[in-house]
Amino acid sequence: MKRLFFSLMIMTLVPAGANAQLKGLIDKAKTKVETKTRKGSLTSTDIGAGLKAALKEGVTKQVTKLTAEDGFYKNEAVKILLPEELQKVDKKLRQFGLSKMADEGIKVLNRAAEDAVKEATPIFVNAITSMTIKDAKSILMGADNSATAYLQTSTTKPLYAKFSPVVQTSLSNVGADAIWEGIITRYNSLPLVTKVNPNLTDYVTNKAMDGVFKMISVEEKNIRTDLSSRTTDLLKKVFAAQDKK
Repeated sequence: MKRLFFSLMIMTLVPAGANAQLKGLIDKAKTKVETKTRKGSLTSTDIGAGLKAALKEGVTKQVTKLTAEDGFYKNEAVKILLPEELQKVDKKLRQFGLSKMADEGIKVLNRAAEDAVKEATPIFVNAITSMTIKDAKSILMGADNSATAYLQTSTTKPLYAKFSPVVQTSLSNVGADAIWEGIITRYNSLPLVTKVNPNLTDYVTNKAMDGVFKMISVEEKNIRTDLSSRTTDLLKKVFAAQDKK
């Protein structure tokens, strides 16, 4: 500001013909000052608060969808099917007119995932709350899935620990674990086949986590690319900086 004031004083002392050129230089300097001020209005605190708000909103929205009945089963993006190696089992059941049995077998896997995901929100909130300013800045200016990747790194172990017993209980309640583990064990005993994981709880738990992260990734991309998804002034302000990267 002192330099700008000094420049204005000089204008009164130089010949009139030089004033236009000098004024142009001063205008450029003023523009730089104003631009710097505007950029400075987005503080590290803003970035951190904005990212945390966006993540909490996105996680809550998607987790709520997945925990509803058919949240997995009728969502083709995350629906849990049999392991690839066991698709022939499903196919055989249907060939013999046992489609209903095959459908029920798959449905119980998805029901277990829907039950398990109810345990997710507190774990995600803890990871979001623990996010540092450095993490937030890196996520804001990173790839479209940077926030999802951060959550995946921060929450995979605690999510598995929470999901696994819920999945096991859910499968046991309908007898699905015994049924499917028997099928898988029998399949693995056949000659010349690629063995698959006989632990149904482990398989569904991992698929449930995959589904959660996939849907959070969708929500993250929406917030980054769809202006209408930025529902508060803070989100608009923070992600406007990302738009210009």
